[in-house]
Amino acid sequence: MAVDFTQEIKDLRATMDSVRSVTDLERLGKQIADLEAQASAPDLWDDPDKAQVITSALSRANAERERVVSMDSRIEDLETLVEMATEESDQDTMDEAERELVKIKKDLGELEVRTLLSGEYDEREAVVTIRAGAGGVDAADFAEMLMRMYLRWAERHGYPTKVMDTSYAEEAGLKSATFEVNAPYAFGHLAVEGGTHRLVRISPFDNQGRRQTSFAAVEVIPLIESDDSIEIPENELKIDVFRSSGPGGQSVNTTDSAVRMTHLPTGIVVSMQNEKSQIQNRAAALRVLQSRLLLLRKAEEAAVKKEMAGDVKASWGDQMRSYVLNPYQMVKDLRTEYETGNPSAVFDGDIDGFIEAGIRWQIGQKKAAAAV
Repeated sequence: MAVDFTQEIKDLRATMDSVRSVTDLERLGKQIADLEAQASAPDLWDDPDKAQVITSALSRANAERERVVSMDSRIEDLETLVEMATEESDQDTMDEAERELVKIKKDLGELEVRTLLSGEYDEREAVVTIRAGAGGVDAADFAEMLMRMYLRWAERHGYPTKVMDTSYAEEAGLKSATFEVNAPYAFGHLAVEGGTHRLVRISPFDNQGRRQTSFAAVEVIPLIESDDSIEIPENELKIDVFRSSGPGGQSVNTTDSAVRMTHLPTGIVVSMQNEKSQIQNRAAALRVLQSRLLLLRKAEEAAVKKEMAGDVKASWGDQMRSYVLNPYQMVKDLRTEYETGNPSAVFDGDIDGFIEAGIRWQIGQKKAAAAV
């Protein structure tokens, strides 16, 4: 069936109008000019932390503007390509235009979703923690599969990651793992992945070949920044040091460099062992603890607002996604109904469809709650 390029390009431009209205290029241009003025100050690097904040903000703002401007240009180029193909009756050029249309629709969909990320912490980098749940060794193996899935997703997008802590299970897999995704809007994208994940498969650890259901929990929090003002008094912390270990309990180093930090008032525990020194592990643990406390404070504020507004049913539920490998092949998000019959691709990091559907679902839930 021939592609109706006139309608397709009209739809693309309508979507771009929506993106531009949210992005507000005029406001963004003023923000970039202000940041450029700050970045050109001769004493900028007298305060390295402040300089890093300014230059990072400038880089993000320029990238945001470039995404919108380049997409406009790609749509114009597509229209020119279609006109050329039509005038010259060139099927090869028309085929090229169809391929470009597919790419533009995919990239524009991602750009549109990004404009939906307007939450207070959506622009932040993310800290992801995965914990094995019920299901014994299968759950530990599932936790490791999920960790690889998210690391592969980040790799596909060129996002740097940093594994901060890994606690290996005795037989196979992970008890828990914590890693950072160091890219703008990583939290906004990955926040929808938080919740309980369920795996159904024939257990590779069961010599009778029985089907096993196992669970793993995913927690996503925004990475703390220097201006968030989460101060933790020393008397509220209990800090233990221990020797870092790898799979099977083998020693990674010969010093007690790993750190376990407990926040006494809340009972929150953070462990870090993948840095080279105790000082680095302590700093990393404190940063993650501050991030969790920041999120906890916001959750408490939101709970108070919710109580004042009445009961709003917008719960994620206990299980947010199921991965079924037997008796059929299916990965399905239980909130959005988004699904795919290719679990192998999903476990290899192809989760953009789930993330996009989750963000749209989340926006819808927020709008519904605001209307109550």
